[in-house]
Amino acid sequence: MAETVLTNARIVLPDEIIHGGLCMRDGRIADLSSGPGATGIDCDGDLLIPGLIELHTDNLERHIQPRPRVDWPHAPAILAHDGELASVGITTVFDAMRVGSIPNGQGRYLRYARQLATELWELRAAGALRINHYLHLRAEVCSATLTDELAEFSPKDRVGIVSLMDHTPGQRQFRDLDKYKAYVKGKRDLTDEQLRLHMAQLYELRSAHGDAHERAAVAEAARLGATLASHDDTTKDHVATSAGHGIKLAEFPTTLEAARACHANGIRVIMGGPNLVRGGSHSGNVAAEELARLGLLDILSSDYVPSSLLTGAFRLATIWQDLPRAIACVTATPAEAAGLADRGSIAPGKQADLVRVSMLGDTPVIRTVWNRGRQVA
Repeated sequence: MAETVLTNARIVLPDEIIHGGLCMRDGRIADLSSGPGATGIDCDGDLLIPGLIELHTDNLERHIQPRPRVDWPHAPAILAHDGELASVGITTVFDAMRVGSIPNGQGRYLRYARQLATELWELRAAGALRINHYLHLRAEVCSATLTDELAEFSPKDRVGIVSLMDHTPGQRQFRDLDKYKAYVKGKRDLTDEQLRLHMAQLYELRSAHGDAHERAAVAEAARLGATLASHDDTTKDHVATSAGHGIKLAEFPTTLEAARACHANGIRVIMGGPNLVRGGSHSGNVAAEELARLGLLDILSSDYVPSSLLTGAFRLATIWQDLPRAIACVTATPAEAAGLADRGSIAPGKQADLVRVSMLGDTPVIRTVWNRGRQVA
């Protein structure tokens, strides 16, 4: 049996930190021990935490389109994305892929998710990936093809999350149209006239298909066995609609009002690591730190900076003066929210996804990453 023994570590458990060691056997945590422990890999007193669980990252999309109008081959993009996440301690990821396209639109919102997912699963079947991958389908209701694209996926596709996205200009994340225009022009490399036409097309699509697409996405999430999430809730009305759909996971609520309403309705709040690390939202929305201090932040996501997941967790530990609670925001709580009972904490029988972390001042430094007992970084 494949076995690895770690000793002399500060092991972060759900409610405490113990000094000791553990044994990994056949991809699982076999047992824990306190005290000096047996002979094995000496962790030199470093922290040992569960592998990080990422529910929402745009990182794969960044790799397949590294610049506006630049498309990169999918296989090397997937492998680079997979390796990058392993290097920052992420051992389970829900790869965000947009479903819902705009053929012949100004912003190049073209269909890609089905083909990308197929190539991802081919690489997984070949044993080429370092970490655990699931799908997070970002269902864009303001589009022309959402229903058709969702129908291309089956329960065999490991779709763990379906999130309801509505990027109609002037609401939710981009209520400020000036911020919206600056963001889209920069990301999509549009002229003023192209942006005007793009916005007009989005308004038309939302009016023609938005409500029907939202209903379809809710139904498809149930068919796929996926957790349903909302995105960029801004008002109490948005949250009430989410609660009516049975949503229990809210990605990046943009206001304190929405975050409070989420908790009142039993909906967990995900905030972005970049928001927390930078000290505020790049879009001018509510700060993750404010929600953390008010007890309204449940889960952290790296969003568009993979390394922000670990950095953000240690920032939360400073805010709360509670490292186990902070680590749970990037391990146990996202695992529970996604229905993954076999990981997210260090305990006998759990999947052996572990990260060894030392501290350089206030900065966490990753020394080793194991996925299912195998060293991947």
